[in-house]
Amino acid sequence: MEYKNPTLEQYLPIINVCLLILSGVALTAFLVYTKTVLMPFVIAVFISMVSNTFATWMKEKWGVPRMLGLVLAVLFVLGLAGIAIMFVSNAITVFMAGATNYAGKISESLNWAVAIAQKIGIKINQNFISEYIANIPAMNIVTSMGGWLISLFTTLSLVTLFVIFIFMGHAAQDNPFLSNIERQISKYLMIKFFVSLLAGGLTWIILASAGTPLAATFAFLTFVLNFIPNVGPFIATLLPAPVLFLTFGPAWQIPYVLITLTVIHFLVGNILETKLLGKGMDLSPVVVIASLIFWALVWGAMGALLAVPLTSVIKIILERSEPTKPLAQMLAGRLPFK
Repeated sequence: MEYKNPTLEQYLPIINVCLLILSGVALTAFLVYTKTVLMPFVIAVFISMVSNTFATWMKEKWGVPRMLGLVLAVLFVLGLAGIAIMFVSNAITVFMAGATNYAGKISESLNWAVAIAQKIGIKINQNFISEYIANIPAMNIVTSMGGWLISLFTTLSLVTLFVIFIFMGHAAQDNPFLSNIERQISKYLMIKFFVSLLAGGLTWIILASAGTPLAATFAFLTFVLNFIPNVGPFIATLLPAPVLFLTFGPAWQIPYVLITLTVIHFLVGNILETKLLGKGMDLSPVVVIASLIFWALVWGAMGALLAVPLTSVIKIILERSEPTKPLAQMLAGRLPFK
């Protein structure tokens, strides 16, 4: 006769929840401590997915040999990464060249703000603020950016190495499960790339028409930030505002740029991208925001860029097992019960 412990059965749900929490904490710690190697590997996997899809398309469309298509796709991605490093380096150079001019603009803007505050009866210690602005550690900021560039170059080297090994060990036969993941992720990344490119191009046109300094740099940042759902376009819209204020003061350029960029991001993100992606990655908006926060905390800015594809992969994996299907349905915003 089988003996059942009533106390154990009573507390079994609580035990399972505690084990789930402990597993989540352990997995998060693993992701944080292996960030240096694991993050470049994940990026390499996504690059290999897109490259494989692109190579297959070129082979079917123009008869380009598969290996040549893979090489062209990888070179294209690495070329974009090289352009990114050049843009950031150029931004640092331009910032240093115009540091004196910006300091003067800050003083003028400070005087204007103090005058407005005094008119409405607000007392401000202008000398204290002026001294604080004068002591801003600009060189430390530039040094930090230089260290970030070195880290970016190291990550790029690791990604390249991982991509090569992934292609060398690519399975000859197709796996339906892996093919499904590859197809969905590739579609999302390709559409997101071209939509972000369009948003960046339109941003450059608007900023250039307003005579904004660093217009090309802001356009590139818009392209990158557009990969971050919801939050990215909002940040990209506000980024040029401080430079516009320092350059022109409270002039017409600021409302012109902010309103126009808001309209562009709304049309490109909410209409064009939604139409091209359809259901997209089939993730709930709340889950997208939660995943964005989680991956940004774990892997920083790159985690925010990869949040949606990573969460989508997790959802596809959960759908394969019957016990975890309810979790996949919750990620899609559907209740697993009626």
